[in-house]
Amino acid sequence: MTYRIEVVAADALAACHDVRREVFVVEQRIPEPEEMDEYDAHAVHLLATGPGGPVGTVRFLHGAAADKKYGGAGVDGATTAVLGRLAVLRTARGTGLGAELVRAVEAEARRRGLAEVYLEAQTHALGFYERLGYAAYGPEFDEGSGIPHRAMRRAL
Repeated sequence: MTYRIEVVAADALAACHDVRREVFVVEQRIPEPEEMDEYDAHAVHLLATGPGGPVGTVRFLHGAAADKKYGGAGVDGATTAVLGRLAVLRTARGTGLGAELVRAVEAEARRRGLAEVYLEAQTHALGFYERLGYAAYGPEFDEGSGIPHRAMRRAL
């Protein structure tokens, strides 16, 4: 299946939020106020659309927003894209769309002159990111959702 992936404006996030709500709030039971945060207004959002409508989304932070949220993790927002909120609806899982969204973040980050991507992966997804060239480091941690995570990086 072919999906169209495009950057969407911060004032047009309803479709991204709908996908995230289904995956994170409904399926993973993350409280909506934690999922839809103040960083959405400062992030670059990508939306994947198929024949039936939106099926996936991801965002990344860079610059001052990345420094504010992830500076304590050693992130330099001037050179690093912080990938987060990667969500693919159940109907599109197993199609390679998650990997396409990650690659789209990398391409957009390169276009903006960034040198690496940092992310905090749910531990069950480590293998997915490792297959895409990301390396985990540091101990496992709970980033507030009750779901274990590990930090990962990949140079662009």
